[in-house]
Amino acid sequence: MRDGARAAGLMIGILADAMLGDPRRGHPVAAFGTLAAGLERWLYRDSRVAGAVYAVVLVGGTVAAGVPAGRVGGPVTRTAVTAVSTWAVLGGTSLIGEGAALAAALAADDRAAARTRVTHLCARDPALLDPDGMARAGVESLAENTSDAVVGPLVWGAVAGVPGLLGYRAVNTLDAMVGYRSARYERFGWACARLDDLVNLVPSRVTALLTVAIAPLVGGSSRAALRAWRRDAAGHPSPNAGPVEATAAGALGLRLGGPTTYAHGTENRPALGDGHPPRQGDLVRAARLSRLVAAAAGALAVGVAYATGRPRSGGVHPEPLTR
Repeated sequence: MRDGARAAGLMIGILADAMLGDPRRGHPVAAFGTLAAGLERWLYRDSRVAGAVYAVVLVGGTVAAGVPAGRVGGPVTRTAVTAVSTWAVLGGTSLIGEGAALAAALAADDRAAARTRVTHLCARDPALLDPDGMARAGVESLAENTSDAVVGPLVWGAVAGVPGLLGYRAVNTLDAMVGYRSARYERFGWACARLDDLVNLVPSRVTALLTVAIAPLVGGSSRAALRAWRRDAAGHPSPNAGPVEATAAGALGLRLGGPTTYAHGTENRPALGDGHPPRQGDLVRAARLSRLVAAAAGALAVGVAYATGRPRSGGVHPEPLTR
């Protein structure tokens, strides 16, 4: 019989995120961010070596802590630890809620509230965005963060359990903190950014494949999503955001990309997809796509975790024969 603790823990954690969203107080990811910010003040040097040490200490320490945590006790304890870890690192419900809140603010023509919501989704400067620009930022962020905040943790949790869940979230958090091409982080954040690219290679492709499959459920075309992926994704500066955003554009019948302004400067992104630029109503469809992809990824992760769970020994085994 297989040990189903990992699969059961993932399922419970997924349901907890769906019903409860992020913890309201004492969020472990926020605590990790505080620790990372303090260590940055101590370790920061304008060099790749210092940034690599920073990444190794934080990610390595998190994974090392996750190994015994995922093995402690019997099946019930391991299930509980996996469930709590899954709930802590998933962000799907909060992500969809922010997308819906941005759509509502834009529908009410409340630009101040909409600009505040944009900052909860991405690092773009909302003061420079008109309503259509905010809608585009929301759709692109929903697509990318569905991979980063949902599919990525589930993929690593399915194959590596608690260390995979915690280690993935540590990498993704560090990339969000220091993985920018700014004057301060061009070298120091290089290791964190490249590590994030590496751990997301598979999850981003899983997200893209699920988006292609689910496109008809949001009124789109799987063929259009696949065409946008094959034609447009490689032009994106991120090897992982490219497939995710391109397939979302194709699935929703939108055209994403264009000038994208951050605090560190403006990037000219290539066009993704063939449709019209996003508008307020498209945020609702993008949130629905995110929810469906998250549900499919959850089912897939639980299935993989159960199928690959280590067999449980049962019965009485005879002593080996002596020569």
